[in-house]
Amino acid sequence: MKFKTIAEAFNHYRTSTLEEIERRAAEIKNTISTDAGADVDALNIELDGLAQAKENIKQRSAGNGGQTGAFNPIAGAGMTFERRASYDATEGDVLNSAEYRSAFMKKLLGRKLNSFEEAAFNRAMNEQRADAFATGTSAAAVLPTQTLNEVISKARDMGGIMSVCRSFNVPSKIAIPVGTPLTAASWHTEGAAVDSVAPSVASITFDGYEIMKVLSISVKVQAMSIAAFESYLVEELSNCVMACIANALVNGTGTSEGTGILSGISWTANTNAFTFSKTDGLVYADVVKVVAALKRGYANGACWAMNNATLYSLFYGLVDANKRPIFIADPKAETIGKILGFPVVVDDYLPAETIIFGNFNYMGYNMPEGITIEASRESSFKKGLIDYRAMAVADCKPIVPEAFIKLTRATA
Repeated sequence: MKFKTIAEAFNHYRTSTLEEIERRAAEIKNTISTDAGADVDALNIELDGLAQAKENIKQRSAGNGGQTGAFNPIAGAGMTFERRASYDATEGDVLNSAEYRSAFMKKLLGRKLNSFEEAAFNRAMNEQRADAFATGTSAAAVLPTQTLNEVISKARDMGGIMSVCRSFNVPSKIAIPVGTPLTAASWHTEGAAVDSVAPSVASITFDGYEIMKVLSISVKVQAMSIAAFESYLVEELSNCVMACIANALVNGTGTSEGTGILSGISWTANTNAFTFSKTDGLVYADVVKVVAALKRGYANGACWAMNNATLYSLFYGLVDANKRPIFIADPKAETIGKILGFPVVVDDYLPAETIIFGNFNYMGYNMPEGITIEASRESSFKKGLIDYRAMAVADCKPIVPEAFIKLTRATA
């Protein structure tokens, strides 16, 4: 369900257990990371309500000798939901707190922080995630969790492979197990022994490569409201940092950058790489051949990826043996459409006449430290500008190469 205010979310969760609250918070974070259509504003309100419900449980437990059920306050009585009356700088996820979010924006705008915001900001700066980006004079501030969620959601709304691949938030150089399709169970004869089967698990290890972008803004930005500045920041970070990752998902070489799907998979002719005639162009049989080549288990969730020109020049007028079009546009315009029943994803980072068919749940990117922002009023002093430097550590690569098939035009 959706909540209009933090108070409403708090009222709903105030009688929940800590385990239930933490489970729902994890579900929300996963939804924001994986669902391009998620209502981020509503989910962020729910996260705030969950955080305050969790804090309320802790306060009740501390004040009643650990008996959380001994005190049940009237919901909303004497409480301020948009800004807590006190802030504990030693507990909870500081990057997801309202105090840190406000402090972060005020710091970038050069405004004064109150005591609660100062406490939250200082704690965040002392954590390891901020230390990873320390400079000679100061440390850059890590983007608040809710703002980062909005950046990721907006990037997924742009479409492309990023909208359908997996996102990770794990430390670099750590091997992550990823399950692959399993063999089906079999009928059992009563009393007969059954041999155990080892699960089919692939592992992926992400490296850490730096992404950096400097945004120069006029000093009049200091007159902007915090909400307007945050909206601007989300837009810019989506258009630079996340766009850099989106490009690497396709074209990354793996040298000082992420590994893209084109270079990260060994393409073998007539096995996972097919061509269509240079002179005759794409025909129905070529498309069917690609679908048939995808290994068992990956078709559920598979889709087509190509750029916009390829979709409309090669597939739009293509018909099967019965003269029926194989590309069916979505009449509701919620998606682009389907080819032979599989969704189409348009990614203009893909070269012309290069089509990838596969399950992009087995392609992923990792951004373990979020995005950090640092402001400088000295670097462009003579121009009357403020420079904002955005930095991120990220990587991307195919997780299971056999989940993808490539189709291109023949060279001869």
